[in-house]
Amino acid sequence: MTESLHASRDGIRRAATLLREGALVAFATETVYGLGADATNDSAVAAVFVAKDRPRFNPLICHYPDANTALADVVVSAAARRVAEAFWPGPLTLVLRRASRCSISLLASAGLDTLALRVPGHDVARSLLQQVGRPVAAPSANRSGRVSPTTAQHVQAELGGRIAAILDGGPCDVGVESTVLDLCSEQPKLLRAGGTTIEAIENLIGPVASYSGAPNSIRSPGMLASHYAPGLPVRMGATEVEKDEALLAFGSPLPGASLVFNLSDQGDLSEAASRLFAGLRMLDQNAPALGLIRVAAMPVPDHGIGRAINDRLRRASAPRPLKEDSCP
Repeated sequence: MTESLHASRDGIRRAATLLREGALVAFATETVYGLGADATNDSAVAAVFVAKDRPRFNPLICHYPDANTALADVVVSAAARRVAEAFWPGPLTLVLRRASRCSISLLASAGLDTLALRVPGHDVARSLLQQVGRPVAAPSANRSGRVSPTTAQHVQAELGGRIAAILDGGPCDVGVESTVLDLCSEQPKLLRAGGTTIEAIENLIGPVASYSGAPNSIRSPGMLASHYAPGLPVRMGATEVEKDEALLAFGSPLPGASLVFNLSDQGDLSEAASRLFAGLRMLDQNAPALGLIRVAAMPVPDHGIGRAINDRLRRASAPRPLKEDSCP
């Protein structure tokens, strides 16, 4: 039985106790709900992979209550300090070299010499992390390969009975995962678009390169080609709707669809990002009863947080030879 906890002082205290005891607790962040485990506890981290059916070669993001605590576990460059000061707490993950004194489970970083870490911009999440007193590894709180959860109800539907508790912090504000930025070398690299825009990062530290490694090579969470996938296939860039398709709309919906979820009537990218995963879930759950076999996704502008939305849709529409899941 999965315990449902309110984001009160007692609820947060209970969730922290469970995490320190090695149990799994889902909790809200500003991006998506994360499935938390004590990142220094090998058994707890292993339990995350079991609960999610997650490939073990995919690293996890470790969450901290503040920048000083986070940066103590890695080798810090001047650029990393500038970025952390500017964007933490917030939806940005930094990939840096592990420090020799780092106590994070090697399983959490998939045996790599790097660590993915962030400070979430969510009051409940930071209160929880402060009370745990240890880094918390937290991929998204869903089955591997499935759509990321943005409410406690989504988590219950995905993982109810598999984890100890869900700390309900309300709907997630950002609604897509954190941007992942590799600062291990002199040239910063964007590994995943997300809640912090690349434009804002480049305004601070200059040009950021796109990752150019081998397809499906794992440098950080969220890098397999097939990812964030609903059960139904997704067709991007739709300018018309086939009779057997549900519609994921942006702005004025295309005519002819019998099932529609509009990311934003007004064409607002921030609203669209916050509603993306809820929309994919709704269409996925309701389309089969109407005889619909695919989701047609209308074009979304590819700038700002629109890049993150399109990144998720590209991965949702890709062939799915491997399972993977997301991280907050």
